[in-house]
Amino acid sequence: MQQVIGVKFHSNTKIYYFDPKDINFNEGDGVIVETTRGLEFGTVANGNHFVDDSEIIKPLKEVIRKATEKDIKQNAENIEKKKWAYSVCLEKIQKHGLPMKLVDADYTFDRSKAIFSFTAESRVDFRELVKDLALVIKSRIELRQIYERDDIKIRGALSPCGRVCCCHTHLADFEKVTIKMAKNQGLSLNPQKISGVCGKLMCCLKYENDYYVETLREMPKVGATIVTNDGEATVDSVDLLHKTIKAKIQNEEGAIVVNEYKLSDIKSATHYNEDTDDDDDTKELE
Repeated sequence: MQQVIGVKFHSNTKIYYFDPKDINFNEGDGVIVETTRGLEFGTVANGNHFVDDSEIIKPLKEVIRKATEKDIKQNAENIEKKKWAYSVCLEKIQKHGLPMKLVDADYTFDRSKAIFSFTAESRVDFRELVKDLALVIKSRIELRQIYERDDIKIRGALSPCGRVCCCHTHLADFEKVTIKMAKNQGLSLNPQKISGVCGKLMCCLKYENDYYVETLREMPKVGATIVTNDGEATVDSVDLLHKTIKAKIQNEEGAIVVNEYKLSDIKSATHYNEDTDDDDDTKELE
């Protein structure tokens, strides 16, 4: 077991672990830490607690210090200054006519480096842009090309359901979502209906997938013959949420009617859904 604190940076929903050393932290405290980007100001999301060694990416970095009033003031200045850096970079991109969309501007805590994130459809030659930015901003310049879904995660957007995209509000990482998940839930495979604003499959397809997989395995396949209290019937459709089955059966007059049965009322069936795990449908929708 290792004592750690959980730290968030800016609006990022992901929590990173750091060694608190002998300092006691509470949720909401400011903290100065060293990251791969350089010196950073973070906010404590989880105070001192112990986690299993398997949950830690070693070596675990130690915190530099608990944020002082001076540190908090400098962080506020950095937030204001990055707005200026964003406008400067946007102006320079337009000046050079570069085919890129600026997404975000940021500084390391000590302002030794300015980091600009952008999206582009192809590789961009931004060497002249970097030179111009360095002359004005007076810091080391780093330009990072990111994907469209990273853009949405940083800035946020309204998803088709009308709520802010999950990746911006609470998802720490992008998880694997597949077409099979949409099939399991009986959704339309129309790309416009199951894709998010980033153009990839919607993250929420994964939320209830485990339930659908388990329930599908209990359900007879459409077309299977089932044994009911009324006799043998042929499955016409299934309702996974209510665990009911509609089946065609011949009544006493010889007419074919459709009756609805609860899953618990089915005595047996010739075929069940056993192939609900991802197989050849593991690729994301292009």
